[in-house]
Amino acid sequence: MTSLPDLTLNDGTTLPAIGFGTWTLRGSDATEQVASALEAGYRLIDTAASYGNEAEVGRAVAESGIARSQIAVTSKLAGPDHGYDATLRAVERSLAALGLDRLDLYLIHWPLPARDLYVDTWRAFIRLRDEGVVRSVGVSNFTAAHLDRVIAETGVTPAVNQIELHPGFVQEQMRAAHATRGILTQSWGPLGRGRGILDAEAVREVAQAHGVTPAQAVLRWHHQLGAQPLPKSGDPTRQRENLDIAGFTLDEEQMARIASLPQRRLGGDPDTHEE
Repeated sequence: MTSLPDLTLNDGTTLPAIGFGTWTLRGSDATEQVASALEAGYRLIDTAASYGNEAEVGRAVAESGIARSQIAVTSKLAGPDHGYDATLRAVERSLAALGLDRLDLYLIHWPLPARDLYVDTWRAFIRLRDEGVVRSVGVSNFTAAHLDRVIAETGVTPAVNQIELHPGFVQEQMRAAHATRGILTQSWGPLGRGRGILDAEAVREVAQAHGVTPAQAVLRWHHQLGAQPLPKSGDPTRQRENLDIAGFTLDEEQMARIASLPQRRLGGDPDTHEE
């Protein structure tokens, strides 16, 4: 299996082109599936305080036999921990749960604009990066307006914005906003969370044309958009397939066909979501 080249962030660090998502994974399932993903070749594992599985993810990383320097671990700050001091306490809890002395990427999970603490939270993130507690800092589910505010008030641009992105919600405006600001787009729910995207005729026809699975075709679509998808699968065969997207290229018509699905948001609205 040919691997894809790493992606370079605006702070000069790098991340693998594809990561492994852990949303909804709990208990032994979380440990077993992350262990399987690491064995399959994933080197970026994405978790969050609100997922309730940091300890299980950390256990899989520790027991993998893979050097810590070869695995990038992402976690995210939960909503109740917004604010400067609360953020500093929260990252210590996440590190303790994961059994790690640093995070490779730390994200503000949601902006929660009604609370209006995301700028102060971002200032704490900058401190954590500067002190080496985390390697890179970013955000998740931020709009262009949220991004511009943290940049204007702190002078520091997030390295990453992790947003809902899949063929049923192509996020053209946000991807353009990221491109102009030098921010990497991470895709959560890249396969549409089982909402029929992989069964769509357009996706299946593109996949058949290349002799790949529908999931591989969609993940290749993400890659060619310049996004970093974070697929989740508990099946070792599918885990390996989802990593194996380097051997084919979609043409412009195929990219457009995959993006032609009916559009709707599956997750929360960043302007109103609360937690």
